Amino acid sequence: MSKEKLLQLEKNTVVLFWLLLLVLALTGLAGLVYQGHSDWALWSDLFHALAGLVFFSSLTLYLVLHFKRTFGVRRPLVFTLGVFAALLLVLAIYSGATMVVLGRQEQDQHWYLLHLVSTALLLLFLLLHLLAYYLAARQQGDVRLFKSQDSKVGRQTAVGSAALALLFVFCVAASGWYDPAYSDKPVVADYLYDYGSHPFRPSQSETYHNKFIDERQIVQSAQCANCHQDITRQWLDSAHKKAASDPTYIKNISLLAERKGITATRYCEGCHAPVALLTGQLSPGGQHGGIVGTPGNREGVNCLSCHGLQSIEHVKGNGSYRYGQAQPYLFDGTTNPALQLLNQISIRLDPSQHKQDMGKAFTRSADLCATCHAQFMDKEMNKWGWVKMQDDYASWLAGPFSSQNPRFNQQTAVPCQGCHMPLVAGKDPSADAQGQIRSHRFLGANSLLALLNDSPEQFEQMVRFLQSNKMRLTIDKPNRQTASQNYKPLEGKVDARQLVTAPYFYYLNEQAELNIAVSNIGVGHHFPGGTIDINEAWLEIVVTDASGQPIFSSGLLQPDQTVDAKAYFYRSMPVDRFGKDVWKHDLFNMVGDRYRNAVAPGASDLVRYQFQVPAWAVSPLHVAATLKYRKLNKKYTDWALGDSKVSLPVIDMARDSLQIPLKTQADTRVALQP
Repeated sequence: MSKEKLLQLEKNTVVLFWLLLLVLALTGLAGLVYQGHSDWALWSDLFHALAGLVFFSSLTLYLVLHFKRTFGVRRPLVFTLGVFAALLLVLAIYSGATMVVLGRQEQDQHWYLLHLVSTALLLLFLLLHLLAYYLAARQQGDVRLFKSQDSKVGRQTAVGSAALALLFVFCVAASGWYDPAYSDKPVVADYLYDYGSHPFRPSQSETYHNKFIDERQIVQSAQCANCHQDITRQWLDSAHKKAASDPTYIKNISLLAERKGITATRYCEGCHAPVALLTGQLSPGGQHGGIVGTPGNREGVNCLSCHGLQSIEHVKGNGSYRYGQAQPYLFDGTTNPALQLLNQISIRLDPSQHKQDMGKAFTRSADLCATCHAQFMDKEMNKWGWVKMQDDYASWLAGPFSSQNPRFNQQTAVPCQGCHMPLVAGKDPSADAQGQIRSHRFLGANSLLALLNDSPEQFEQMVRFLQSNKMRLTIDKPNRQTASQNYKPLEGKVDARQLVTAPYFYYLNEQAELNIAVSNIGVGHHFPGGTIDINEAWLEIVVTDASGQPIFSSGLLQPDQTVDAKAYFYRSMPVDRFGKDVWKHDLFNMVGDRYRNAVAPGASDLVRYQFQVPAWAVSPLHVAATLKYRKLNKKYTDWALGDSKVSLPVIDMARDSLQIPLKTQADTRVALQP
């Protein structure tokens, strides 16, 4: 094919080439200069990405024609600059395409930097290439690409630019005209205000406009999953996801609705089912989160229950947060699949505002957790008076991990997220430079949900979490200060200044005393925490002699799966105004505790046991102590799950053992005086 023919073909493609290059340059420059959040900026990013994809497809044809036409022409400087420009062009397109496909990910910011640098160098080398060509062609009297007849290329480029500009203006206007028409009215038409004029009381929850939230503004977990797949998979197994679908919660919220009406369920739903509360379902005619199949039941504590908050109202709990409104991206709230795709792409191309809205500083603080993991009951609920309930936040403040208690030499604070949301490897746009994300399994002590929902990985990680040296048992050696010791000097290089430890042993047939220290060295709050009125934590002690014969035991599991009633428990036992046990977790009847026992963070509890050492025991005695934990006691389990055959797992959190020698005490006879 002649060079004239190649030149003509090249001219036919150069219009699209220059047009797309102009679009890329202008939209790229706009995105670099303007760092704000607006519809036109988002459309500029979309036009930039689309132009880049079309440019990539047309580039191959243009470069083939261009190199074929110019190959063999002795203009080494022009050729070299052109080759470098082509290589930089490929690099710019590749880095841009990577960001379009993967999105602007936190750990892949080098692609953005590479795109900027390669684009800047491309423009420089392209200008140098054209300048070198012009000078060389002028010297040789060949400036065909710059002759007047080529003005047609310029006119076509101008017309195409004008058309694209008009299309851009139309798109910006269309998104500006779009109105999601979010409702600020309750789902239930005749919404009752049984607890005053505030729409959400007795929950402490608020909203940014002090009105109700449209369901589309909070039920967005499926949309979040489009990008945050690893995090979503973790959340699906978590207790947060099942906060409203937990069968024990369903039992209790149904009991509350039956006894005090659906409006009273607002007290619980602010934490367990924010969707039901904030959309205005909790009034006669509506459905609380305990009803299977409802949005509140399906979502539980979803993504926006934490990341959609505007602020923390206070740290007293009962859902003490203010739900906010994120800055909208293109066509937010649409149900049209095509427009939803544009919405997702616009977030992926420029997630800066999304990150700012969803990653507020308080999402990494213990204050966020306090909004729901602290609890109190007012007179309006129990018809008695103010009662303090669980408060893991207050015990965290008083412990070593808050770094606010001068009793502990803890310089760096470890918030709740440091333990319950550890860093794990994950492929996610929010992953750090090491490819790590905060686990959204929210590991804690709810082993029940992991089993009921057939989540073996969640259960395995939870057991590992509970057994990760957070609690420690120490059996004190029964040292005998009155025992005889030999202080004869030892020869050799033995340091006589070493501390002499008193020996320990028991005598046969004596009343033995055994002390066990239970230390909270790694739990950031009291152990146990949370719903300690229905959870079970206790000490199991087994003492046997050398032949395996049982000597003493406490805390053994009985055949009916109940725990030895005389065991040493860590729990609370709430009572109502008549002094009767509130054992169904119907806390609206609670006015106080008749028993409460927990180990504060950084503290120890000393437990004493006494037993008789039989005369027939074979030395040494073997003492085994285990701190055991079970989510839910047997009585509550049978009632809440409606099945007495359910056997919940018992997890050993800490152990210690000790061999104690036995001795025969010599007879002591008193001589009688004549």
